[in-house]
Amino acid sequence: MSREPNTRLADLFALTGWSKGELARMVNRRGAALGQQQLSTDTSRVRRWIEQGEIPRDPVPRVLAALFTERLGRVVTIDDLGLERHRRSRPGASDNGMPWRPEQTAAVLTEFTGMDLMLNRRGLMGAGAALATGSVITDSLHGWLTGEPAAPAVPRPAGRRGSVLPAAESSLDLYEAGPVGTDEVEALERSVEVFRAWDASRGGGLQRKAVIGQLNEVGGMLTFRHPRELEKRLWIVAANLAVLAGWMSHDVGLEPTAQRYFVIAVHAAREAGDKPRAGEALSRAARQMVHLGRADDALDLMRLARSGSGEQTLPRTRAMLQTIEAWAQASLGRSQATRRVLGEAEELFTADRGEPGPSWMQLFTEAELHGMEALVYRTLAEHDPKAAPLAQRHARMALHLRAKEGMERSTAFDRISLASAYWIAGQPDEAAVQAKLALALIRDTSSHRTWDRLREMYRLTQRYKGLPEVADLREQIRLAVPQQRRQIV
Repeated sequence: MSREPNTRLADLFALTGWSKGELARMVNRRGAALGQQQLSTDTSRVRRWIEQGEIPRDPVPRVLAALFTERLGRVVTIDDLGLERHRRSRPGASDNGMPWRPEQTAAVLTEFTGMDLMLNRRGLMGAGAALATGSVITDSLHGWLTGEPAAPAVPRPAGRRGSVLPAAESSLDLYEAGPVGTDEVEALERSVEVFRAWDASRGGGLQRKAVIGQLNEVGGMLTFRHPRELEKRLWIVAANLAVLAGWMSHDVGLEPTAQRYFVIAVHAAREAGDKPRAGEALSRAARQMVHLGRADDALDLMRLARSGSGEQTLPRTRAMLQTIEAWAQASLGRSQATRRVLGEAEELFTADRGEPGPSWMQLFTEAELHGMEALVYRTLAEHDPKAAPLAQRHARMALHLRAKEGMERSTAFDRISLASAYWIAGQPDEAAVQAKLALALIRDTSSHRTWDRLREMYRLTQRYKGLPEVADLREQIRLAVPQQRRQIV
């Protein structure tokens, strides 16, 4: 039967520079190394995959995903190649493969993390993929996220080998995880807190591989059926780890990889029935978009984050969501909207009655609220200079409160916001003092986001570069940036 061309595979194949014969030979060699001696791929078969949409039998899709991942230096999954057998028959699925079927979530995160770990081992860095727009993500997730969860599948006896989902073998490097008990889940929950504290303090680059490895193992556990409450806790662990993996990937400049982890986190939170967690995961993707200069996309994501979070969302969580929307509005120069949304965030934060919130909201303290307000007003000040004093006030308040928390990277961000507000307000002496204090902290972090904020501050020093002290500061900033990133200044 004639099928449509596989445009996904064709596009990625074109990027590799391979011939069809080369790809066929590599598939056979890799298959033989895996003990699959029966593979006999040839040029005509590769042509049918691309031109007629033919989907090869397992393990060929997994072999292809590994080959393309190595060649392109970024994670390429079976679905990215258009080789997921049931993809075309799923009504309502977008071209980005979102949302996938509920029973596929564990297999998707296991495959993706397995490929990401392979890149880590080989010393490759993800590159070359495009970020999906905010509207693409929201269009594909809206009905699924805002509706009621699908009824869970009929539970299978935990611990039996037959209970593993067939799609679990989607990665060439899958660890054979089994069912777990309460003690193991509690240990996983504690590990999330350790990773989160490290990320908040020093940046995510040094711990990214450990988080991804932990997430990969949790994905394997989730391919087994567990008692519902235990399974829900596992899904929350998966969502928390996926958010951390996404944030750490964003921290080291792996933007498409980060976006995919945020979407995986939304799916995992939804599997647990935790809509507020799904909304927070989307808000991370929105922050990423603002950081990359795509504020309109961020606003699309924040609309879905708010509508999909559900009525059980606590005031403090809603306040956090409002600060991110305000940052997007400030990036677009919308002064009135920015001030209105920040005012709502302050009211919501004040309305918090001290209810014990989820673990992932514990870091949104009063210091973090003021830090976000400082960043928002500093961003707005480039369009409306009257906002600069407000940025200074909130940054000083954040720094005062941070002194009790010991969060070096967040303190560095506040110093950069304060220095930037001083540059904009025409106060170079005060700006230089804060910039030097920020530089002293940045040397202990591994965050590309920090260097990007430095770049923004460096740009603001241009008008004062004739001052000897500022000229010396500009040179210190240039030397503080790792050599491979010095083109940013």
